[in-house]
Amino acid sequence: MANTPHGGVLTDLVARDAPLFDALLAESQTLPSIVLNDRQLCDLELILNGGFSPLDGFLSLPDYSSVVSSMRLANGTLWPIPVTLDVSEQQIHDAALQPGARVVLRNPQDLRPLAILTVRDLYRPDKALEAAAVFGKNDSAHPAVHYLHSTAGSVYVGGPLQAIALPAHYDYVEHRFTPRELREWFQKLKWTRVVAFQTRNPMHRAHRELTVRAAREHKCNVLIHPVVGVTKPGDIDHYTRVRVYKALLPKYPQGMAALSLLPLAMRMGGPREALWHAIIRKNFGKDHAGPGKDSQGNDFYGPYDAQELVEQYKSELDIQVVPFQMVSYVPETDEYIPADQVPQGVRTLNISGTELRRALKTGGAIPDWFTYPEVQSILRSVHPPRSKQGFAVVVAGPSDYFRGTIGRVLETVLNQSGQRPVTLLSPDGVLGNTSTTGDDDASASVERLAFVAAEIAGAGGAVVVAVDLPTEKARQTVIKAVEKRGGGVITAYISDEDGPDSAADLDAAAVTPSKQHATPLDSRTAVSRVGSSVSIGTLSDSSASTTTATANDTVGAQPGRKTVFEAPARAQVKALARTSVAQAVHEIVLELERDGFVGER
Repeated sequence: MANTPHGGVLTDLVARDAPLFDALLAESQTLPSIVLNDRQLCDLELILNGGFSPLDGFLSLPDYSSVVSSMRLANGTLWPIPVTLDVSEQQIHDAALQPGARVVLRNPQDLRPLAILTVRDLYRPDKALEAAAVFGKNDSAHPAVHYLHSTAGSVYVGGPLQAIALPAHYDYVEHRFTPRELREWFQKLKWTRVVAFQTRNPMHRAHRELTVRAAREHKCNVLIHPVVGVTKPGDIDHYTRVRVYKALLPKYPQGMAALSLLPLAMRMGGPREALWHAIIRKNFGKDHAGPGKDSQGNDFYGPYDAQELVEQYKSELDIQVVPFQMVSYVPETDEYIPADQVPQGVRTLNISGTELRRALKTGGAIPDWFTYPEVQSILRSVHPPRSKQGFAVVVAGPSDYFRGTIGRVLETVLNQSGQRPVTLLSPDGVLGNTSTTGDDDASASVERLAFVAAEIAGAGGAVVVAVDLPTEKARQTVIKAVEKRGGGVITAYISDEDGPDSAADLDAAAVTPSKQHATPLDSRTAVSRVGSSVSIGTLSDSSASTTTATANDTVGAQPGRKTVFEAPARAQVKALARTSVAQAVHEIVLELERDGFVGER
């Protein structure tokens, strides 16, 4: 029999408000709106479907304050994580938010109305206090604390909700269940004891072994209940992970395990988060909770802090804690056994998450004892070896001419191999000027550029970014976007200086020897040499870069540029104006080869 929901009753707002659907939908057309972000959308879905029972809305100030200080709602019900609707001052003005007002909450994906919030209060949280109490310390290195300070709005809006509809999902629909649906499914399967295995990572042989051991010991069925909402930045995408979970299911004995997806926005909150997950899974009908070692995968908490806090409240929650202990592979017997049961002196093998990600990124070997061939094939399909991965070369420098020349020649050289399609984003492109327009226009241009570069690299192509990006912030926007899509990045700094001041600088700049015969970058006639001469044209006075300060210009700025050029904080390749085009491009190619992006190993 499924466990009783937290608070005694499943707060299914969709079922409760179904008789009011037509009236609420009509009213939604007359009310101001708030378009939710991804995290708020996940929170709303779990409030509406009862996953966050007993919540019937976003926390008002008394509940929020109590949760932050004591892990309980104002009425004393255990609840460790504040679930709040954060808004900006602009949103307050646009939606005319005030106590008693009603506002529609809309899906950011299709703008459909999902619920109507009746505003009970608006309040400004002490974010530093919230961070320290909920996440252990006010440290922006923690992803949730960073979100709190850099993304979340300055005001929280509390109040009850009326449900119009749940967000529509179009992926893996057969594995998406509301708490009510999952409880009915358990009843149909005649599952009376269920332990949930929560994960935000792909599963391998060790995970299968530890879940089977837990099921055997507690005589349970296993529900693989992965988070597919918002997880930790850098995590493997949920599409890949779900394909892995589906490939793993046949490895369990028939009828032992099943898969259900959880649209949760994780906070990576250590012990409090683990207790929150236990409550959520109780609402989904499970009576056994299995927080793992360091279940959110970060270094802010002890390895078993989460298990210990859930154990402390297990009686109040009426759940049985199933600690998933680490297992190690013993090659001598070809089996996984609990790490604390390995005899002294027996050799064990393991691969950390960092080592796995490195192997996937570089095309390194992943042994069969670690994962199943089917799983490895799925991971390899989305994480090909470096020679098949996309990348971006960000060519930085104050001169459009220098950047453009290097960019065009590098595009030509990379196209020779045919290893991947190559795209040049050049100074005379159509993405907009990033240095001479207003701040808002420049920022929008950089965002567009970053998006285009990231999509090209993410699809396995090569992109040469030779557009004017005068600030480190602008370059980092592009770099982070490409890396987020799984592409590699190399920065090449093309200085317009004539030469170094010392021998040490000479080495650092990798300047071509003085006897070289290739045309240097500072030639007034733009000719590049890569095997043979290719006339690019003559550089006009109007486009020449300058480092000479005048009454209207700043040192390091081109005529017409409003932004002073900032040298990159880190560049893998550096070249001076006297460096030949051929040499500068060759050094970039050598760096790409060193990182495995060109050539075959």
